[in-house]
Amino acid sequence: MYTENEVLEFVKEEDVKFVRLAFFALNGKQKNISIMASELPRAFKYGVSFDASSVTGFQTPDKSDMFLHPDPATLAVLPWRPSAGKVVRMFCDIKYPDGTPYEKDCRHLLKKAVQTAKNDFGVEMMFGSEIEFYLFKLDENGEPTSIPFDNAGYMDIAPEDKGENIRRDICFTLEQMGI
Repeated sequence: MYTENEVLEFVKEEDVKFVRLAFFALNGKQKNISIMASELPRAFKYGVSFDASSVTGFQTPDKSDMFLHPDPATLAVLPWRPSAGKVVRMFCDIKYPDGTPYEKDCRHLLKKAVQTAKNDFGVEMMFGSEIEFYLFKLDENGEPTSIPFDNAGYMDIAPEDKGENIRRDICFTLEQMGI
């Protein structure tokens, strides 16, 4: 859980060059806007504008000016990017130009639900993620197919399970990201 000042210091000390400001479209697909690390103080203070009409389901062109406000507590280094000139990611709150939260922002909706559960029902919500995925083969051009990587079942092992090394690499990558 970092503060703005801690993030700015980290960025300076750790040779961070790019910051990905991440958010989610209504269909759950992650989107991002990359900025140079030198733009981060401005992003914290004012947010970073984007055209919300270009995100499916967000806004019409006449109301498309929105701002991404990075949440310093969500800072993560992206370990698959170069270690010299690092890239970090922060999830963002989406707001209107006047600072009002965008009502379709997934983070805003979740925060409202948590607050409602606490205020109305005395229930405190705690969340965690469960990483679950499927592996599929790539075609001759490196594009994904719908052909499974193997035919193993749940909790099988090699030789039927051909994904052991991939899962190992994924675990190391998630650990590097603090997950």
